[in-house]
Amino acid sequence: MFIDFEGIDGSGKTTLSNLLAGRLKKLGYRVAHAREGGELRSSTARRVRELTRDARLLEMSPRAEFFLNLARDAQQLEEVVAPALSRGEVCITDRYLYSQLALSGGGRGLPMSELRPACELASQGLWPDLVILVDVDPDLARWRKRLGKALTNKAEAGDSRKGMVGAGLAVRVRESFLALAKEDPRRWLIIENNDAPLHVLEQRLVDAVVARLEGRDTPVQRIVPAPASVPAAGPVEVEDVEARFFQALDTVEPREPALAVWMLGGLPGLAAHQRRLEFVERFPALTARGLQGLDDEPAWTLRDVLAPLAPAQVATSLLGQTGARAAMLRERLYAQAPAEALQGLKGDSSPQAWSLRERGVRDGRLSDVLLGLAGVDGDESWVVREAGMKRGLYADVARSLGGLCDTRSDALREALLPHDRLAVLRGTQGLDTPVARGLREALADKATKLVLRSLTGLSTEEAWALRERGAPKTKEALDSVDGMNDPRAWRLRVTHASRWPATVLSSLKGLPLGPEARVLIQRVLEAHPRKLPALRNAYAVIATAAALDTRATQARASRPAVEAPTQHVEF
Repeated sequence: MFIDFEGIDGSGKTTLSNLLAGRLKKLGYRVAHAREGGELRSSTARRVRELTRDARLLEMSPRAEFFLNLARDAQQLEEVVAPALSRGEVCITDRYLYSQLALSGGGRGLPMSELRPACELASQGLWPDLVILVDVDPDLARWRKRLGKALTNKAEAGDSRKGMVGAGLAVRVRESFLALAKEDPRRWLIIENNDAPLHVLEQRLVDAVVARLEGRDTPVQRIVPAPASVPAAGPVEVEDVEARFFQALDTVEPREPALAVWMLGGLPGLAAHQRRLEFVERFPALTARGLQGLDDEPAWTLRDVLAPLAPAQVATSLLGQTGARAAMLRERLYAQAPAEALQGLKGDSSPQAWSLRERGVRDGRLSDVLLGLAGVDGDESWVVREAGMKRGLYADVARSLGGLCDTRSDALREALLPHDRLAVLRGTQGLDTPVARGLREALADKATKLVLRSLTGLSTEEAWALRERGAPKTKEALDSVDGMNDPRAWRLRVTHASRWPATVLSSLKGLPLGPEARVLIQRVLEAHPRKLPALRNAYAVIATAAALDTRATQARASRPAVEAPTQHVEF
């Protein structure tokens, strides 16, 4: 029997396919997994896959990508799948030719009528007996992927070619998978991986597959495990969001405790802080990472507690923090987490920051010093950049130019373009310079995600035109209006709230909780009352607005009272 697992990145198909293989072996079946442990069994197929993932190959066309992916699957078929089936084994694949139809057709927009004959040729008439589509909310899948990178210390890894297109690609691919399943319901089994414990999914899956192996009829196409408890639905008021979010988090914590910790990241306020304290012993590193962006007293106290347990993650949480307290903690953490301490100095030109940079250079950590130099100008910074150029650290030098908008910076960007266009583009966020404009025009259709993110905070006509063009395709157009109170930003949010609900909400973070924000939060949550990423982002907006209000009130109260001028009355 030939069983294929399909689904978008982050859906859990690799985990479930390996669990199924293990369970079937225990039941006495002879099983071959063509991608056991997440790695393709064919070394040739692995080499081909590296090409299709390489983000530097921006000029690769969708058709070329399709044929390379087809070659990868054809090689797996010849080398792994067909021999296993000929031996009478159950063969499991993690992606097959359906992935190429969904990616190239649904995702990239190539005509399905042209793709299907090529897939038939590559298949040699061999198609899976059972296709298991692991279906998941794309926003939730993205959270899980980020968590996975954090847990494996790959959070700073570059995007793949698919990643360059933006998050909208996963949405279109998912829709294409569902359409393929609808065309052939007897072959496809859909298992939802949104809010059920992994062991429940595993057992449901094993039961369904064993029934097929034993020749028993399985008419149900979709397996929808019921969640342990369901957050209340119905009308949503802004005042209810905190309770709803934490109720939803309570349903996540038993089955995915690490995800529950991850969802608390960056959330201000007492309620979030109390939840963090519950996770400190079990997940010190994730808890520490979640302090990034927080500058209140509880966050600083928790950093001090976690510093010996998770020095690298505490240092990472200091990104954007300046002042004596941050400087002292970085100095303390440097011995154990030098890279994170140095890279977190972006925008900091204080004497303490330069002292730490000089120490980093002496220790041979020029790359980390450069990565923490964004937003810093002055003679010292240019000496470091020149040293980076001499060492060939072109990508790091390009990133060090982030936030700098002058002729000298743009001249260096021009010199860096032949070495690493993507790094140069990443260093143009919020900038309106000739090089930035030229890169956006050249890469708008090749690195859409990075182009749109580079527009963050930018309010030029070119920026608005790119956002309006990109918003129907991918969420990053909405990411680029984070905290913007411009009427055009509000129009984008309202227009695309149904397509990118969680992102529309996150774009409100930092804005006052005025009537427009309240109406939009209510509208999104009424449409998606149980969507965890939407609930989380809505709460982040509300909690941040409350924290900003509290800070403003405290600042006003701490100002010295202005004495009324003494009036001199003459008689």
